[in-house]
Amino acid sequence: MPTVSSDGTETIRVPIERAGALDRPKLVVPDGVVSEGVVRVVADGTTYHAPIDRGLSDGVELRGLYDNARLARTGEGENRLPDWVAEKGLEAGRSVLLDIVVEGVQYGLRAPGERAVYETIDAPNDSLASIAEDLE
Repeated sequence: MPTVSSDGTETIRVPIERAGALDRPKLVVPDGVVSEGVVRVVADGTTYHAPIDRGLSDGVELRGLYDNARLARTGEGENRLPDWVAEKGLEAGRSVLLDIVVEGVQYGLRAPGERAVYETIDAPNDSLASIAEDLE
C-alpha cells in the first residue's frame, strides 16, 4: 500500500470539547472537512472507525474511535477516543491535528508536534458503497 507522511497532507487544527453528562471528549470539525457517516481514522498507527455527526453548532462532531465500522455506527463497544486523548496528555480547550489522508474516507489524528506516516487506502467505488449502505 502507498504511504503518505503527515507533512504531505492537508492538516486541520481541531478543538477538543467536552460532551454529555460524562464529559467525554469530542472533536468539532469545521464544515466541509469531513462528511457525515463513518470514516476511518488512524491514530498512533491503529486504524479505527469514527462516526461523524452534525453538531449543535457549526461543523460536525467526531465523538468516538471504534474498532470497526459496525461498532462506530451503533456506538457499541469501547470508545477509544477518551483513552487516546488522555494518553496524549490533552484535554478540553486544547486541540489536535486532523490529517486528510484520503478525502472523505481516511483521516489521521495526532497530537500537536507529532508526525505520522499513514498507509493509504483506496476510496471505495461509489456504486459499491451505496449497495453496502442499502444492505445495512
